[in-house]
Amino acid sequence: MAKKVRDPIPEFETLEDIVEFWDTHSTADYDNLTHEVEFEIQLDASPRPKQTITLLPELSEKLEESASRQGVSIETLVNAWLTQKVLEHA
Repeated sequence: MAKKVRDPIPEFETLEDIVEFWDTHSTADYDNLTHEVEFEIQLDASPRPKQTITLLPELSEKLEESASRQGVSIETLVNAWLTQKVLEHA
């Protein structure tokens, strides 16, 4: 029996692109490319005021590089690091 050739997982531009791809493909076909993750879902949908923090350009660049290497957004990376620091000092 011939081995099934699967499409590569593309880079997605929009949420709609992601939905369209997974509507026509099975995650079972990509088992070897997936990994288990943990995440939290915030059930409180009340809006929170956004905080703006100005970073030194050099720091911003290093954060962008680190986040890119880890495959996450800068916001996710910074939130994870700050959460870790706050818990260490609690």
